[in-house]
Amino acid sequence: SMQCFPSLVLALSSLLGALALLQLSLYLRVPSRYGKHEERLCRARGRLPARCAWFLQELPSFLVPALLLALRSPPRLEPLGCRLLCCLFCWHYFYRTFIYPFFTRGRPFPLQLLFFGTLFCIYNGFLQGYYLIYCAEYPNDWCTDIRFTSGLLLFLLGMGINIHSDLLLRQLRKPGEVTYKIPQGGLFTYVSGANYFGEIVEWFGFAIATWSLPAFAFAFFTLCCIGPRAYHHHRYYLKTFTDYPKSRKALIPFVF
Repeated sequence: SMQCFPSLVLALSSLLGALALLQLSLYLRVPSRYGKHEERLCRARGRLPARCAWFLQELPSFLVPALLLALRSPPRLEPLGCRLLCCLFCWHYFYRTFIYPFFTRGRPFPLQLLFFGTLFCIYNGFLQGYYLIYCAEYPNDWCTDIRFTSGLLLFLLGMGINIHSDLLLRQLRKPGEVTYKIPQGGLFTYVSGANYFGEIVEWFGFAIATWSLPAFAFAFFTLCCIGPRAYHHHRYYLKTFTDYPKSRKALIPFVF
């Protein structure tokens, strides 16, 4: 059966950190070309409907940890803290795979970005699942540790913000509409990228609750990947809508 190799965890986590810095360097000045930032010349290239694309991209992040757990003999069910942490990761991606795609009203998604997004989800799903299922060791009272409880609260807060913000974004469009409008309500009152802010909070909460290198590397990657996108969304809104609220920040309330 599969064993824990700490050197593999260190190598994969370090590579994830390097990929985060690469993302930051690539997209800090120029946004990733999909959605509202997609160039007209690119729209004729191969694309999939948004619902299908998001389902296929996010599915490995749910399936890979589930398969790793199924392959472990005997199944790892203890301690409770480890089981809960693994469930948090799978819970997020169950929502992103089986619920979010069927309500999204986004534009068709470029196949090239779908390919790289799917590869990342396989990679990260393996890293997080492998660490939690085969390597992580927590004391039996980890569920009462301040790191677990505070991280769990942050995770739940971030996930709530993320789901609520997605709902507000969906309500901006009627079925069939592709035009962009100014988001209103919720945390959008303060930041242009409320949905991205929620996801960043969520994964830093997960990292604190897990207190592991793989989880912190993933949280850092999330910040470097969707942080710049939130910034470019903010600039897009300011440029496109003359009545866009000037008091809104790009990503973090009252700061940026």
